[in-house]
Amino acid sequence: MRRIFLFFVLFGFIGFSQQESKDIVWLQDFDLAKKEAKASKKSILMYFSGSDWCKPCKLLKKDFFDHKEFSNYKKDFVFLLIDIPRNNDLLTDKLREQNYSLLNEYNDNKSFPLVLVLSSKGKILDKISGYSSLRDTKFHFELLDKFSK
Repeated sequence: MRRIFLFFVLFGFIGFSQQESKDIVWLQDFDLAKKEAKASKKSILMYFSGSDWCKPCKLLKKDFFDHKEFSNYKKDFVFLLIDIPRNNDLLTDKLREQNYSLLNEYNDNKSFPLVLVLSSKGKILDKISGYSSLRDTKFHFELLDKFSK
């Protein structure tokens, strides 16, 4: 009985999380993101997050990435999530290796959250670092507007 209960609870969370993000597809493979950006002539929106430890990352997700207005930008960007969790079980070895390599290449200061706009070749076009406790997403939306078609 306990297993059945846990199954339904877990299934409910999975269903909810898929429903919440169905408008936006977050890639986790950098090479795939570059290929898709080149083919679709879009910029890459790279997001560095510490999903299981970074409180500003969690607030930015809730206030910005989960905001209904954010989905208006899916036609302009390829979305790439670079997660650096403390719980090593959240990433495969291959994904962890890629993410730490990208952290060293694109996030010298190791600041979280960090949102970058990249060209399809991986060149940094602009970025915004951090998220304040004032929870003002104005500058994040301005960054997206700057690169929207």
